[in-house]
Amino acid sequence: MSNHTHIVLYVDDIKAKRLSDKAIIIRWHKLFKGTILSHKFLQGERLDSAQQTFLNKDIEQFRERLASISWFMRVLNESIARKANKEDNCTGRFWEGRFKSQALLDEAALAACMAYVDLNPIRTKMAETPETSEYTSVKTRCEHAKKSKQPKHLARFAGSPRKHMPKGLPFELKSYLELVELTGRCMRADKRGTISLINSPILDRLNIAPENWQKLTTQFTKVFHGAVGRPKKLDNYCASLEIKRRANYTQCEKLLA
Repeated sequence: MSNHTHIVLYVDDIKAKRLSDKAIIIRWHKLFKGTILSHKFLQGERLDSAQQTFLNKDIEQFRERLASISWFMRVLNESIARKANKEDNCTGRFWEGRFKSQALLDEAALAACMAYVDLNPIRTKMAETPETSEYTSVKTRCEHAKKSKQPKHLARFAGSPRKHMPKGLPFELKSYLELVELTGRCMRADKRGTISLINSPILDRLNIAPENWQKLTTQFTKVFHGAVGRPKKLDNYCASLEIKRRANYTQCEKLLA
């Protein structure tokens, strides 16, 4: 958008933990200069025990930051702000405040949020169709779909949920594009309510009531705050947060003892 961004992210914590120290440093160097020790490590230079200790702490920090949404947004916003200030020949803050994040706990929440983000240009009358919506994932997916491909820099559509599910979005690409198209038409004043969503495969699969879908995709950030998902998913999410909170509290007690 012209004054803000919407991003749907997937943080692969398991992969981040499995990556070797070398892989972590290589990824970090693609974004930042790194340290003297990290460069020595990649060049195969031998480090003494003290240097290795300091490097291990750096790698631990790199690993944590590479999987941090907060750090990702900090780097993204800073780079955009620098470019904007350079164009306007000015200094100072570009963004009004920090970003807001919401946890998407199931397929229904994920589909609703993705459609909400992809249809933002249409809602604000900046575009008429998904395939002409600048700077959106859906436009990129449409361009690649014409060539029977999926963009490598975006999460792939892996198809309907099944027992041996490959990594990716749990929907069919064709179904998602049709869903976005139908939802977009429903939001147009001259065609409001003329297209039924009952026969949409993804809505049937996710058990989302058709009368709720438009509200989900047009007012996602107003309707939901924090985590989004069905009651059972929310209960599990809250329980996991409580466990982490208790663990952090116990750790603080030990440090202060």
